[in-house]
Amino acid sequence: MNNINIEQIPWELFQYKVTGQKTVIQEELPPSPTFLQDAWGRLCKNKGALASMFLLAIIIVLAFLAPLLAPYNPNTQNIPHANLPPRIPGISIDGFNGRAQLQGKWIDKYVLENVPKDINYIFGTDEFGRDLLSRALYGTRISLTIAFIAAILDLTIGVFYGLFSALKGGRVDNFMQRILEILTGIPNLVLVVLMLLIFKPGILSIIFALTISSWIPMARIVRGQTLRIKNLEYVQAAKALGSSQVHNAISHILPNIAGIVVVRAMFSIPSAIFFETFLSFIGVGMKIPNASLGTLLNGGYKMFRIHPYQMWIPSVILCIIMLAFNLLADGLRDALDPKMKE
Repeated sequence: MNNINIEQIPWELFQYKVTGQKTVIQEELPPSPTFLQDAWGRLCKNKGALASMFLLAIIIVLAFLAPLLAPYNPNTQNIPHANLPPRIPGISIDGFNGRAQLQGKWIDKYVLENVPKDINYIFGTDEFGRDLLSRALYGTRISLTIAFIAAILDLTIGVFYGLFSALKGGRVDNFMQRILEILTGIPNLVLVVLMLLIFKPGILSIIFALTISSWIPMARIVRGQTLRIKNLEYVQAAKALGSSQVHNAISHILPNIAGIVVVRAMFSIPSAIFFETFLSFIGVGMKIPNASLGTLLNGGYKMFRIHPYQMWIPSVILCIIMLAFNLLADGLRDALDPKMKE
């Protein structure tokens, strides 16, 4: 070791001890990262999850700023501009410059319909002349709103139900699990039809259907993890010292299952988006003319052979959102699970 002037070394950074005539300098190790810092570091190493997180952030901002960003009212009809293909300023590629195939030839439909040059529909228009970009922004906002409500339901009803069932145990636990088995045996589509007998088709009926069924997997996961953790030594020691069940649940159980809860909530979001899209596609979800990804697909598949862009656009948006949420959920699972550290 090189000669070191001990007087110039900060006392709070180093410890030293004298052995005979030799002075040994021992440097303190840097503080170990916290659990969240360690998880964030592992998440940043997952390029797919990190890219998905930033992509979702952009989509969420664009969707919830739809009233400011949408160039037109999503429900305003303009029949003279019906079925116009996408026209992006500065793009000369056929299919994106206002030209569409008609009897095997590329024809500028904007010129054919006498559309002013300063009017551009970036995603084109539908059969009623409604701007598809505006409808896609509003439709994505509706789908994401329903998905986030489903995640909140998972985090509230599911966690509370699973914790209460596991901590009580005995007959209470058996009775609560029998209720879950009954609800699990009822298909979601049947629940929606029952909701439609009370409520009109729309976001309210979808939310009620999700309220009844979406939290059940979360409740079972939380119950299983709670049964495992509540019998560990440190929880039993806290109980022996007089700690209540509520304190144990908040201080000892919830922090240890937080990673599993977050990952499960992330996986519930794409499931809820698909659920809403399917219901709106078959006509029992959002009411037309309100825009959602399901209603856009419902209108686009009818014109797919003539105007395929009307179905491709919402399909691509739906695939990107679901893929990004799943990749981010996989990354969070790997980052929050200590067993996946290597």
